[in-house]
Amino acid sequence: MRKSIIITIILFFNVVVCTAQKKYTLTSPDKNIKIDVTAGKEILSYSVTHNNIVIINDSPITMELSDGTILGQKPVVRSYKTTSKEDLIKSNFYKKEYVEDCYNELTLSLKGNFNLQFRAYNDGVAYRFCTKNSNTQLTIVKEEVTYNFNNNHKVYIPYVNAGRSDETDVIKKQFFNSFENIYTICNISELDTNKLAFLPILIDLEDGKKVVITESNVEDYPGTYIRKGDGNSLIGIQASYPNKEEQGGYNMLQKMVTVREDYIAKVNGERDFPWRCMIITDDDKDLLNNDMVYRLASPSRIDDESWIVPGKVAWEWWNAWNIKDVDFESGINNETYKHYIDFASEYGIEYVILDEGWAVNKKADLFDVVPEIDLIDLTEYADNKGVGIVLWAGYYAIDRDMDSICKYYSEIGIKGFKVDFIDRDDQEAVNFYYKMAETAAKYHLIIDFHGAYKPTGLNRTFPNVLNFEGVYGLENLKWNQDIDLVTYETTIPFIRMLAGPMDFTQGAMRNANRDNYRAVWSEPMSQGTRCRQLAEYVIFESPFNMLCDSPSNYRDENECTKFIADIPTIWDETIALDGKVGEYVVIARRSGDRWYVGGITNWDEREIELDLSELRLKTRQATEFRDGVNANKIAEDYKKNIITIDDNIYKARMSNGGGFVLIF
Repeated sequence: MRKSIIITIILFFNVVVCTAQKKYTLTSPDKNIKIDVTAGKEILSYSVTHNNIVIINDSPITMELSDGTILGQKPVVRSYKTTSKEDLIKSNFYKKEYVEDCYNELTLSLKGNFNLQFRAYNDGVAYRFCTKNSNTQLTIVKEEVTYNFNNNHKVYIPYVNAGRSDETDVIKKQFFNSFENIYTICNISELDTNKLAFLPILIDLEDGKKVVITESNVEDYPGTYIRKGDGNSLIGIQASYPNKEEQGGYNMLQKMVTVREDYIAKVNGERDFPWRCMIITDDDKDLLNNDMVYRLASPSRIDDESWIVPGKVAWEWWNAWNIKDVDFESGINNETYKHYIDFASEYGIEYVILDEGWAVNKKADLFDVVPEIDLIDLTEYADNKGVGIVLWAGYYAIDRDMDSICKYYSEIGIKGFKVDFIDRDDQEAVNFYYKMAETAAKYHLIIDFHGAYKPTGLNRTFPNVLNFEGVYGLENLKWNQDIDLVTYETTIPFIRMLAGPMDFTQGAMRNANRDNYRAVWSEPMSQGTRCRQLAEYVIFESPFNMLCDSPSNYRDENECTKFIADIPTIWDETIALDGKVGEYVVIARRSGDRWYVGGITNWDEREIELDLSELRLKTRQATEFRDGVNANKIAEDYKKNIITIDDNIYKARMSNGGGFVLIF
């Protein structure tokens, strides 16, 4: 590992100060990105350029406190300093073993006892507030987060699907949502001013240049939504702090906010606030392998991580507990789960999940188990088979007695929880994530967050948090007849996946083309080809990765199942080979001395010539899964071949909604 190099610069290295204009300029290590920070008479603002092209026009940065103070208004800079860093971050449960952390940083110390920190990386920029009021508490009314653009650019934006809420205010109502939707693609001027969108979002600039906006290290603070501002601007808004809550929502498993405060957070007066991140590129494929959110997150707080075991999960909810050729009625009972455990053990799958139904419905009591389930018997059976059990839990049910629940279930052999239906990211909900992660770590339990907002680096701070939903996953095909998930799947790797891992829950063995797909609750199918489903295990970052289909269907498709069971879920190296937003994706990932290459396309049949020289292959021979000759008509048609790669060139041919996999 390279040693960390910290350099304090006195003058004229990363920052050029024009005293008259009070302008501070920070450049990226490769000099291609520049941040200009202006401390004007009335406001503090910033702008960003990339290769001399304006990305963000002059945009204000302020934070309003409850006593009327507005940090950033009429700014007085008392001092500044710059540093540079070149380092490698060791990552144990990520898409690569080492993460490059190379940046230049500018810190402005301002009157009002606060700092503003700016970082310039070769692939983007970030900034954050830091307050220095020790032994006090601050009430934050509003943080002004603004992105002013110079043109009416095209945006890829996931609007909030406002869920169950009694709130009448059109904006506040949207603070309760599941953080999952497809992307609306339109110009900034066409955005609905009454709708919020959740992060990340993508802005398509001229000449192929793009910027993705998100945030990192959101701790003890609400998450940020985006809405249309004046002109060509996008502005951030945070959920107000909950004043009153009551049990309710889905199956009485949620905490419903009935009254909100007129502020967003109460915080310690001495703290660092979340990073506002802008990832910038002029090549779409670079978005497929970005580490900005992970880099900016707080380091791990778990000293001994040896007990954390990522892996794959046999999952019963999507396939509706459907198994065949057995002498018992399948459903939520020990016989069915022992069948899933046997299947997992047979294929070397690390976990089986008990999703919703193992605890008595609408009681929100995780100690009240249905009579058909004997958890101690199941955990003992699973342990003897080398399989771990993970339990599904609703937000309210686990929050009401978190420590006791984690302690008890850890003691009987449960390995973790899938925590669902949080559906909020106000300060209290965000604090639940950290409390849940810390408590679970105390009892050596892994966590998969569902009904969850996008990752903001919690998986680095608490690596026992292996996965997050916050994605419009495969589950929606059980009930949504009109959705185009194929196009969505070729879009999320460039946007949502920048934030971190995503529990998309792929792995369907029933596959359908565009014309014969239909939504079926009990025997669901995927859109696109069989090879597409296989390739998504390479493409989608997911350390805790579901097998969504039935053991019966997997046993009928042993060749594909063995591939899914054998593929790793964490990686030593990731290389983005090719891709274009909404059209196709090709990613290579290495575990040990084995490379996996996966590709998927939208509904267009596609042929791509790939240069694999960057993989430094030690063999020219590969196992190939490719769409069959008739995959455009029968989506389940595929071929497995042993092929030889000449001159590091591979011609990938994908059917409509298709995909491919190579294994070296």
